[in-house]
Order: sequence, then C-alpha cells, then structure tokens
Amino acid sequence: MAKYRIAVLPGDGVGKDVMDAAMIVLKKLKLDADYRFGDIGWEFWCKEGNPLPHRTIQLLRETDVCLFGAITSKPKEEAEKELAPELRGKGHTYSSPIVALRQMFDLHTNLRPCKAFPGNPLNFRDDIDLVVFRENTEGLYAGIEYHPLPKEVMDVLAKTHQKMDRFAGIPLEDIAISLRLLTRKACQNIVRQAFSYAREHAYGSVTVVEKPNILRETSGLMVREARKVATEFPEIDLWEANIDAMAMWLVKNPQDYGVLVATNMFGDIISDLCAQLVGGLGFASSGNIGDDYAVFEPTHGSAPKYTGTYKVNPMAMLLTTKLMLDHLGEVEKATSLEGAIARVIREGKVRTYDMGGSNTTLEVAEAVSSYV
Repeated sequence: MAKYRIAVLPGDGVGKDVMDAAMIVLKKLKLDADYRFGDIGWEFWCKEGNPLPHRTIQLLRETDVCLFGAITSKPKEEAEKELAPELRGKGHTYSSPIVALRQMFDLHTNLRPCKAFPGNPLNFRDDIDLVVFRENTEGLYAGIEYHPLPKEVMDVLAKTHQKMDRFAGIPLEDIAISLRLLTRKACQNIVRQAFSYAREHAYGSVTVVEKPNILRETSGLMVREARKVATEFPEIDLWEANIDAMAMWLVKNPQDYGVLVATNMFGDIISDLCAQLVGGLGFASSGNIGDDYAVFEPTHGSAPKYTGTYKVNPMAMLLTTKLMLDHLGEVEKATSLEGAIARVIREGKVRTYDMGGSNTTLEVAEAVSSYV
C-alpha cells in the first residue's frame, strides 16, 4: 500500500496541462503515492448541473491531500445558458467548486508564497520574499448574498441600523446585498497561523492588511484580534496597513515586507499583486489548509484559449507541488524540487512564452525533473 493517497483534480482548461507537468516531476521524485483522479469543473456543471459531483467529494474524503489544477467560473446568467438543455430551468445554481471545497472541508488557511527567483526576467525586484496568509472561509466570500433583497431582511436592517434610512424608498428588486461575516475564532486562527509561520521561517514582521478606519466592525475585529495574538510572539513585529495603502507600499518597497495576513477578499486581492511582483500568476502557488485536509492549487485561472496547447508556464503548479510535499512532511523532496525550479529559472535555457521563451509546458517540467 502506498504511503500517501492523493486526489488529483485537473479541472478545466490549462489545469489539465499543468497537472501533466506536475505528474512528470512527481514521478521523477518517486513519491510513494497512490494518485486518484477525480472530476471537477465546468464540464460537469454543463452536463450534470454540478461542478463538484458527490463522487468527487467522496474521493477527497478517502484521500490524504488533493492536488488541484484550475477552474472556470462564469456569472450566473452565463452559467445557466451553458447547461445542457434538459437541465435548464431545474433550479441548478452555479457556485465555485473550489470555494465550496474550502467551506466543506473547513480549509481555513490559504497560504500563498510569492518569492522572486533570481534570473526571472519578470521579477519586479530580485529580493522579494512575501508570504500571504488569507482567511479562506468567511468574509465576503462566505456566499451570503441577496438579490432581490427579501422584505424580512430589509425590515430587520431598517429596524437595527439607522444608515439604512436612505435606502428606504428603493424597490427591493433594485437592491443587492453581500454579507461580510467574520468570526473572532477565524480572525484569531489566521493571524496565529501567520505568526507561527513567521517564527518558524525567521521572518521579522507580520503585517495585517485591512481597512478598519472605514470597515470599523469587521476589519476592526480582525485588527483587534491581531494585536492580541501578537503578544504571544514578542520577537515578531506586528505592522498594520490599510488595504489601499498596502497596494501602494508593495509596489514602492516590497522588499520591506515578509508575512502578510488578511481576511478573505483582501487576501485574494493582495496576493495577486504580490504574485505579479515575482513574475505573475505563472509563479503563484497556494495551499488551502485545514485541520484535517488540504487542497493545493496554482492561483491562476483556466485560460480556456490555451487548453491543450501546453503553452502556459507550469512553475505555479510545480511550486504548488512543492507546498504539498512540505505539508506531507517530505521536506527533502520539497527542497530538491524548489532547488530544481530555481536552477531552471536561473539558467534561463528553458522558458515558456511569458518569460520570452518558446518552450512548452512539458519541456519546462522535463527540465525541472532533470535536476531533482
């Protein structure tokens, strides 16, 4: 019996291409694993009305971790139009399967390292080493939304908050609401994860990125809890920055920062900015980590126009594979893989189009695998 059971979900578009690249490297590393492939994504929404089939959920429950490719998501109206004709008008509503997995398996911590590898022509600077911790299950991505606004919800809001007065005369069908819901426990947890990581990897600061001067209750809760947790780590500085100012400071002085922590949407936004500083989403890895399960995914989308062309940069997926190996305790293999990635980037002989080269996804994977 293999040491690890790994669910493999290529997903949509170039997710399949980069997953092929990951499997080349994993084969060379000789990881003792049983790889179990599963279904997820737009294809299954269109023909089954469910982008996350129940069989896939069961597959994940029978495995140790999941390696995930990419997903296609579209607005509600477009999703409805692309359903198989016999499924339309049957009450099916599209929602992102990766968001569903995060909530279903309580994958509360989204880890997104953004490190500049020397020799990458796309680096903003070569001395950037940022790690974003994003709360993964709450905030505006919790999915609690209304449109049109139910009268009973409007009545409660009007009764309990005076700032609703100016919306009193607006028809309910002309109002949409998304709820930004944070819990004290989730705020404490993501901040503690960030500080623990900073301590383990010798970062000198953790910056909480929020907007408490405007979002006084939600961002306020996050910042207050961050200050409390920071007292458990006296050797690490807690810095506080508003999300808008942080976007400016990361472009101006990214080398001054280390670990960043934020609620769900702010973490999503700031991590994409950080990714661009080190070459773009082609270098952006992530882990969705809970107490009992973890799903590892590159942060790029499915890029449908490149499906099957093996043109896209696989480095994000290979770095994601490295994160998975770290999580499994396979530190030697993870270190070997990162070293091989760094060497291929530094040498500059094998590059995909985004880096000014002409090599394919799989050629890059083969080059990396030759050095592990």
